[in-house]
Amino acid sequence: MSRLAGEPETGTGRLHLDLSRRLFAEALGTGLLVVAVVGSGIMASRLSPDDIGLQLLENAAATAGALIGLIWMLGAVSGAHFNPVVTLIDRGFGAISTRETGLYIAAQITGGCLGAIVANLMFDLPAVDWSTEQRSSGALWLSEVVATVGLLLVIHGCVRSGRGNVVAVAVGVWIGGAYFFTSSTSFANPAVTIARTLSDSFAGIEPSSAPMFIAMQLVGAVVAFAVIRFLYPTELTADSESAT
Repeated sequence: MSRLAGEPETGTGRLHLDLSRRLFAEALGTGLLVVAVVGSGIMASRLSPDDIGLQLLENAAATAGALIGLIWMLGAVSGAHFNPVVTLIDRGFGAISTRETGLYIAAQITGGCLGAIVANLMFDLPAVDWSTEQRSSGALWLSEVVATVGLLLVIHGCVRSGRGNVVAVAVGVWIGGAYFFTSSTSFANPAVTIARTLSDSFAGIEPSSAPMFIAMQLVGAVVAFAVIRFLYPTELTADSESAT
């Protein structure tokens, strides 16, 4: 396995725990992330029913804050992927095995769906409330490519330059900002996209719109993989290892 596997926010986490614990961490982290995304979206629409801009700000701030905390909390346990494209990129670089990749993605999707159900129930909504929010246009799809490429470059740029300790903040800041500078509000996560179909709320996405979002996220992952290989031709330089 690649040396990247031992980094706290990529691969399998610095604690090198057994797979069952890592899978639980991935499901828990993705679930709580979706709770933050969907729950803050519902709350924002209730607190600011007539101001979409303020709703987006509230949703973005809650998501960014929760994401930072979750990565700090679980990064050393599982690598804090919480995102199938992050897992797939790590597989591409040999930081995680094929079997682990499949199980990580299954855990993320399962955890994310459970998180959406919990968020719905917290606000006295049906456990599964299929979204009617249609999100389908070329601009939205391009936004998902850009958001996903940026997210993966932020993660690997920090880790490969010996600044893995700032990944949590960097990712939170990127996602929080991308809520505003992408027309799609930066889903950038297939598991979260699937989970958000289960909530007919500000953060929801109609099930029929989800496949193209996921496809564009995977396109973004392919682009990011090529860019990372070009910008960082070695896994970790000597300076990076000492800094880590």
